[in-house]
Amino acid sequence: MILDVHVASKAFGADELYTELDLRLEKSEKVGVIGRNGVGKSTLLDIIAGTDTDYDGETFIKKGCSLVSSRQEHHGHTELPVLRYILGDLPEYSSLKHILDTYPESMGDNARMLHDYSDAMDRFMSLGYYEIENSIESMMSLYQLDTALLTRKIGSLSGGQLRLVELIKVQVADANIILIDEPTNHMDYVAKEDFIKWLSSSSAAIVVITHDRDVLSSVDRIVEIRDGSAHSYPGNYEKYLAMNTDQMAGAIHEYEVVKARIRNLEGDVVRFQRLKEKARNPGTIKRFKGQEIKARAELARLQEKDKPSFWIDQDSTKELGTKLQAAYGEHKAKTIRLRLPGHETVHKKLLVADDISLGYDTQLFKPVTFELFSGSKLVLKGRNGVGKSTLVSAIIATLSGQPPTSTIYSGTIDVSQQVPFGVYSQSFDEHYLTYSLHEAVEHSYRSRGLDITDQKIRTLLSDFLFNPIGDGQKPMSVLSGGQKARFQLIAMLANTPQILFLDEPTNHLDLPSIEELEYTLSRYHGAIVYVSHDTHFCTALGGDVVELNSVE
Repeated sequence: MILDVHVASKAFGADELYTELDLRLEKSEKVGVIGRNGVGKSTLLDIIAGTDTDYDGETFIKKGCSLVSSRQEHHGHTELPVLRYILGDLPEYSSLKHILDTYPESMGDNARMLHDYSDAMDRFMSLGYYEIENSIESMMSLYQLDTALLTRKIGSLSGGQLRLVELIKVQVADANIILIDEPTNHMDYVAKEDFIKWLSSSSAAIVVITHDRDVLSSVDRIVEIRDGSAHSYPGNYEKYLAMNTDQMAGAIHEYEVVKARIRNLEGDVVRFQRLKEKARNPGTIKRFKGQEIKARAELARLQEKDKPSFWIDQDSTKELGTKLQAAYGEHKAKTIRLRLPGHETVHKKLLVADDISLGYDTQLFKPVTFELFSGSKLVLKGRNGVGKSTLVSAIIATLSGQPPTSTIYSGTIDVSQQVPFGVYSQSFDEHYLTYSLHEAVEHSYRSRGLDITDQKIRTLLSDFLFNPIGDGQKPMSVLSGGQKARFQLIAMLANTPQILFLDEPTNHLDLPSIEELEYTLSRYHGAIVYVSHDTHFCTALGGDVVELNSVE
């Protein structure tokens, strides 16, 4: 064992996040951490990394083990050039580099300094740091980041660029323990495939927060943060689903037993109270009073128990018995509720892209031709930067009666009629950050000329797992990535769209929400154009593939 974490208690204000959470990590083990949005997955990584010490418990890391972690916030680092930032976070790099750079000028014949300098050279070489800048540049190319970014300041990078820089940092580090948060967001399918290969082959012990089922299929163990504790499932995602179904089925049965016991005790309390009141013999009164007190004590103890969180994937739910299915339907954890509009089933052509090729200073992709019909689905495939978002923007502009902002190098995009559409963007629209959540929902409607009431806003917030009162007044700037993603779904559906444009919609969503999104979209009567590198999502949604190929 190289890591042992015990958190007896961790709270945010009055809210208890963890109670008796334990996590152990073996050498070279790959652990995927999952859980609903807001359960404290990122906080757990902060505790392991030592950046969050405000908890009751302790963290043990085996002596001599080095640790590197992807960082979520970059306060205090925004002025650093990217290369210097990466190097500064690598285990031992700064201290070894200091010795190699400064000792030659002052060590002379000092035996101790000569010895330290020699050891530093050997250690620097064994960690691969003499070639580290070349390794970083190679990783930049793999993730399609311009190496010119290495000289730019951290504060000037986009959210997607920062995430990839963090990933490069942990991959080039020769650390014993690596902590990574949602690594495959903003990745294309080629980069993700390479990342999964690295994950499987790395000799480091890796803890990765992810709801990417392709990544979860490649880990040794899955840890789910649920109800304030860590629940461990040996094996990959497929084994997790099987074990989770068995555990949940047992837990649901136990919960049903408890609920039945509560109903019986409530009846007993009333019965003993009435018998006590009717009795005239002091001994009988005392006996019924004692039974009432005992029943009330057990009832209070059972009622104090929090309801467990129940979730079983939809495929496994179908295998449950009828009685257990009914019980699960009654007690399952709430997930997002998408109220998608219904439309006529007439198969009509909505748009035609004929030999279209777009770009800006240069042509991005070779010409493609496709048609979009009501009820159809198109998935755009291609490497990052090939022009998928550019093509979607051009289609949206055409639907809006506007010329594309990109240059048309060949072909045309024609629409048969203007229809309402909704857009889910991978990049969050930052102008919403000045609003509270309630105000942002209202603005998403009124900016399109749509009326909305406070009651409707509260209903929408509840449908998407927000507390309509407490969360509604929170600034958008403090919401998590998952919470912002759920808001984007609200905004996308505001105008009853007949076409949905989805850019990596599963990023930041937890597994139950992803599954609900897949289920609902597969039954949507409108047209869908989407970009996703989640192979499970693509399989569930289906559709015709439009492959974009670079002209280079």
